[in-house]
Amino acid sequence: MNFFLIDDDHEDQEIFKIALNEIDKSYECIVARDPIEAMSILNNNINLNADLIFLDLNMPRMNGKEGIREIKKDPRMQQTPVYFYSTHNDEKDVAEVKQLGAAGFIKKPSSINELSQILKKIIDTHLKPMQ
Repeated sequence: MNFFLIDDDHEDQEIFKIALNEIDKSYECIVARDPIEAMSILNNNINLNADLIFLDLNMPRMNGKEGIREIKKDPRMQQTPVYFYSTHNDEKDVAEVKQLGAAGFIKKPSSINELSQILKKIIDTHLKPMQ
């Protein structure tokens, strides 16, 4: 399975990869620093497909709200669930990203173990029924 993490914080990227690896070492995690880089990766890799996308809300060049709009323009990503993954979970932002098509919103947890548990639930919900 392939996962796409779009987050400008290098430490958060590493934590996410460790948490995903704790669930299943065979999972692949593609990382981009922002939606602009993510779209470049997608455009340069025609065969690239992601099973789930995790998108930070606050990034310098393009924020997550703008990013989900761009990502959903790509026919390969239109049906891919997008979860926002952010330190901030303001109710207004949560409602707005769900209107933009997000499958959910994850507040970045304080431990790798907690993140692994959250990711496992998401994977079980979205991907296990398809296997």
